[in-house]
Amino acid sequence: MDFSYTDEQQMLLDTARRFVGERYPFEYRQRVRDSAEGWSRETWLRLADLGLLALNVPESEGGLGAGPIETMLVCNALGEGLLLEPYVGSAVVATSVIAELGSPHQRQRWLPHLASGEVVALLAHDEPDSGDDFARVQTRARREGEHWRLDGRKSQVYHAPAANLLLVSARTEDDVLAVFAVPTNVPGVHLAAQKTVDDQCAANVHLDGAQVEADARLGADAQGALRNALDAGLAALCADAFGAMDKAFATTVDYCRSRTQFGAPIGTFQSLQHRMADMLMRLEEARAMSYLAASACSHSDLAERRAALAAAKALMGQCARHIGQQAIQLHGGMGMTDELAISHYFKRLIAFEFRNGSTDQHLRDYRKQLRAA
Repeated sequence: MDFSYTDEQQMLLDTARRFVGERYPFEYRQRVRDSAEGWSRETWLRLADLGLLALNVPESEGGLGAGPIETMLVCNALGEGLLLEPYVGSAVVATSVIAELGSPHQRQRWLPHLASGEVVALLAHDEPDSGDDFARVQTRARREGEHWRLDGRKSQVYHAPAANLLLVSARTEDDVLAVFAVPTNVPGVHLAAQKTVDDQCAANVHLDGAQVEADARLGADAQGALRNALDAGLAALCADAFGAMDKAFATTVDYCRSRTQFGAPIGTFQSLQHRMADMLMRLEEARAMSYLAASACSHSDLAERRAALAAAKALMGQCARHIGQQAIQLHGGMGMTDELAISHYFKRLIAFEFRNGSTDQHLRDYRKQLRAA
């Protein structure tokens, strides 16, 4: 298979990497992490200026109408920089939901503002009792005159404190899975903010009688669109994780070349060379799985798509753990210090293992797909 990029794709990757290198060095990232908001609005608007927030916005709404491969390349670069901004959640998942489910009026209302960075939208879908079934939603939506009333709980919505708009999945009175656009400042919406293990902002979302207008509902039955958006988000998350793995490996190799012990760089020690070779093998496995996820996430055959994505996430989770752990061990005790970037790559990779379904969960899902085939 030909895995080379087109000239346009290579330019996109170079642009994203140049932005990260020049505008988002590790020291700046640490200042963003320690800020009150935990993310940078300035960075978000710069991403918009580069057109990166418009990547998944259809051309009819002023976007670029790109695809999963372009999204993968951008997320590779953002993962290398450990960006704390809600790119996957807003520019990929939420944008995909609105683009597929929204009426012409709703698309015109939100998509251009998502592309410009004025609006940050996030999907609030996972619940405490969801388990392995993405369609197990207990949040209820009840029609009250010209409004919808929403009641329920959503667990650990990444970047929710940064959002203007939440796309809340809920069951209607006729038990249809629907999505509602809920501004975060609506009475009855409460965010219990928290920090994730990889220093990103998140929140549990409590909906207690939150009321939205009748036209806040996107589409009719949202189950298919939600599945599509979540799969696109999973592929983008895999790409972000690969970028972090790639940078963690390169950082470790550089460290082993410069760190001396017993009068020689530790990278010349054969046992450590073997460990770095193992890391490289796992990195190449992860690269292949990231390509698989990007190429399969929009496949029309749902069973084939789910099997490919489950396999990719499970194997990449294993690779992330191996590369992260080896990187820390090769750095020694100082690898766990906050001052070194490698400790933050390690935390990013540990978090990846459990986001959008754990490694074990995806292994179970893959086995189910194999039995059903």
